[in-house]
Parts: sequence; C-alpha cells; structure tokens
Amino acid sequence: MVLGAGVAGLYQLHQLREQGLRVRAYEAGSDVGGTWHWNRYPGARFDSEAYIYQYLFCEDLYKDWSWTQRFPDQPEIERWMHYVADRLDLRRDIQFSTTISSAHFDEDRGRWTIRTDRGDTIDTQFFITCGGMLSAPLENVFEGQDSFRGEILHTSRWPKEKVELAGKRVGVVGIGATGIQVIQTIAEEVAHLTVFARTPQYVLPMKNPTYGRSEQTWYKRRFEELRDTIPHTFSGFEYDFEHAWADCTPQQRREILEQTYQDGSLKLWLAGFAEMFFDEQVSEEVSEFVREKMRERLKDQQLIDILVPTHYGFGTHRVPLETNYLEVYHRDNVELVGVRDNPIARIIPHGIQLTDGTVHEFDLIILATGFDAGTGALTRIDIRGRNGRSLAEDWSRDIRTTMGLMVHGYPNLLTTAVPLAPSAALCNMTTCLQQQTEWITDVIRHLREQGKSVIEPTEEGEDAWVAHHDETANATLVTKTHSWYMGSNVDGKPRRLLSYIGGVGTYRKKCEEEAAAGYPSLQKS
Repeated sequence: MVLGAGVAGLYQLHQLREQGLRVRAYEAGSDVGGTWHWNRYPGARFDSEAYIYQYLFCEDLYKDWSWTQRFPDQPEIERWMHYVADRLDLRRDIQFSTTISSAHFDEDRGRWTIRTDRGDTIDTQFFITCGGMLSAPLENVFEGQDSFRGEILHTSRWPKEKVELAGKRVGVVGIGATGIQVIQTIAEEVAHLTVFARTPQYVLPMKNPTYGRSEQTWYKRRFEELRDTIPHTFSGFEYDFEHAWADCTPQQRREILEQTYQDGSLKLWLAGFAEMFFDEQVSEEVSEFVREKMRERLKDQQLIDILVPTHYGFGTHRVPLETNYLEVYHRDNVELVGVRDNPIARIIPHGIQLTDGTVHEFDLIILATGFDAGTGALTRIDIRGRNGRSLAEDWSRDIRTTMGLMVHGYPNLLTTAVPLAPSAALCNMTTCLQQQTEWITDVIRHLREQGKSVIEPTEEGEDAWVAHHDETANATLVTKTHSWYMGSNVDGKPRRLLSYIGGVGTYRKKCEEEAAAGYPSLQKS
C-alpha cells in the first residue's frame, strides 16, 4: 500500500505495478498532485526550474510535456501531474479523498493493518509512505481563531473556488517562501494588506522568462545530460559548486556572487561558495552581499530593520525566490508590522491583537505559518510497530531513521521525504523522491528474490546512520540557527537537522553501496 499520490506516490505506484505487485495508493486529496493539489494559493509556483523538476525515468514522458515558463505556476504544475497520472494510467489504482487514520504492524503475520477515515481496513505486506515533507500544516496556531467573524485561510489548504480579495482588508501572517509568494501576488488586488513579519528572510529575485518552441527544444535536447548529471550534484539541481573561496581574489569572489545572483534562480545558494555553510567569515561576507542587494531595493530604514536578516547567515534557512516582493512594501495600501518583539497574542472577532494590545481589523486572514516538516505527515497517523510502539511517541523523544528510508522497530515500513535524508529539505524534490522510490522498489525486489517477507533496519545500522548524519550536520552553520530545518518552529519538537546535508550525490552513493552489499543495515526474515 502506498500513502499519497504526489510526486513520490505516483512514481512508486508505477514502479511496483511494473514489478507485478498488487498495489493501491490512498490519497487525502480529491485528485493527484500532492503539494501541487493542496497549495493553490495566489502566487504558488516552482522555484526549481521546470525542466529539472521532472521524472527522468522515461524520455518520452519527459519530452511529451512542454513547459511555458522557467518557473511555472500552480495551475500548470497541477496539469502536468494529471498528465503523468493519465499517461501512466495510475488513477485506477488510487483511492482519493481518503485519509489514513491508523497503521498497526502485526508481528505474528508480518503484515500491516491499516484503517482509513472512510471505514476501510487494508491488509498489506508493505506500508510505503509518500506523504510529503511539507504536508502537515500548522493551522491552529493562535488563541481565538474560531472567534474570527471573517474568513481564515491557511495557504496549504486553499480552496479550489475563487477567493474574493478585491476591496477587502487582508492580513497575512508569515513571510517565509509561501508568504512571500502570496504577498507579492495579492498586494495590487486587496484594498489594504497588513503583513505580520517575525523572522526576516534573505530573498533572491526570480527571473522567469516564458518558454516558446525554441526554449522547449533546448531543454528537451538536454534530457540525457540532465538525467546523468542532476542526481549527482549537491542539491539535485543542474548546477553545483564550482569555486573555492580561498582560490579566488576578493574581486573574483564579488564577480561570482554577482553572476550567480543575476541568474535569477537559487544558484547563489546552491552553487555559489560551499564554504558559506561551514565558515562564519565566508557566511558573513556572502550574507552581507545579499543584505546589500535588499537594502538597495528597500531604501526605508524601518523596512530594512524588519525585513533584512542580521542574526543568521544566508543559506542556513530556506531561501525564497521572489518577484518585486520587497517593492510591495512601498505601496500605500501595504503595512508591515514587525512581531518579533511584539508577538501576535490572539485572534479576536474582528482581527488580530498584538501583545501590547494593538488591534488590526480584517475581513480575511491568511496564515502562511508553515508546517510540521518531515515528521508531521506520519506523526498525525497512529502508526505502531513492534510491541505496539508508537512512531509519534518515538519521534517526540528523538527523530531517528535509517537513511530516511526505514525506521528501526517498524518492519516493512518504507518511507520517503522523512528526516535524515536530503528529501526532507535540501534537495530538488523530484530528484530525491525518484531516487528514494527506486531504492524502495529495489529492496522489495531483493526481499522477494531472497524468499523473505519482512525487512527492518537493525538498531546498529540505524545508530550508524544517525551518527553519520549528525556528524555531517554539526560541521555546518545550519545547526546553529532556528528554523523549520531544525524543527524549531514546532514547540517541543526534538532538535535535529531534518535533512541530510552531505549532498544529494553523496547520499545516493551511500544508498547504492548499501544495496550493493546486500543491505547489511537491514535484517530480513
């Protein structure tokens, strides 16, 4: 059984069917798409180039779809997901509008019993989770939300029906990647927009040209190059780190920073100078470069004080791409409210009240308040392994996995987009999710060829992976910051870098070595 029908779930379903297995996927949404089904808020779009955010296992599937922009918006992305599902004839094995409520492992039979909110009981050998790493939204975050007389919308649960914004007083809470996309998109439409900003973000301008036939021909001709390159870079993008900070003069460093900045993509972050993740001096110089760019656009010191980061380094948080986002704050109908030192206290019937008693009145409140990343998709399900142990309880004490693919104590539970793998954050998602589902497909094939029926990580194997993950993470500056990368946005969540930061190519190699050695970190029976 496969949980989810997004990027990972669709490909996992296809692979297991190709292996001749009986398989069915269950999806909470009313159609395929995962992230791109749920996140239909104004301004939602890729920040990975479209031609690399694709499946690379089939050349015809790749080339028979043509993108209209470098960074397409949600409606086009959703159409692409439907194209994939239809091309591979996947819908016949997907049950939609169904939420998994519990999954319990039966040790005597070596099988999972899974129940849904619709009363289904599923008996399955393997429970494969493709629930996504940003799919458990933090929705009920403020006291008094139920008292609000207007409408409250969370960006990741945006309705399919058109939301009327014209002429309304709108408040947006949160200025992460999602909040930025919303803010820059609706500012011109609403009567008045108030933005509540707590943690400032380093932002990079997006350059998003349209694609006609010549551009589509250009990237389609690169299929083999991209297929052979992307899986082995640091981030799963087409570009990689090429320059060493120590080998460059100050002038050369500046030229490289300018060149990668002007690319209009995430290249400055993911292919600038790798030293910025390890060396505080390099981090400060790169960070100041980005701050300088932001200050030039903001001009107003009050805006600069709220929106330009100074207490953490560039790239140690998620880096958003934007289009004229900073300029939005110069509009007469836009107000910026810093809530770092004067937090939101509660939501009241007619608006938002701050700790100092200040009240802002609204017709509509938009919550861009983030997610319980990496773990939330599974901890909101009652998952129980050997001896009735609870995954939610285990992860509430210590977030551990074996390569982000399995968890000790939970036999035949195979996972994607969970902690301790690059897919938990630091990766072009299609790159990592393809690799993880292919590994899962191969391990199931291996088990069947061995005449075995149950597979589970050993305690020693998991300890070794966690130790390697932590050693790699703790060498970086990322673990010294507070962000959802570290689980810091969820009260009580154990602190550990959710994503493996050793690089996508390195992770892939380690997974391949595990397989080539006959899966020594796993016990089979």
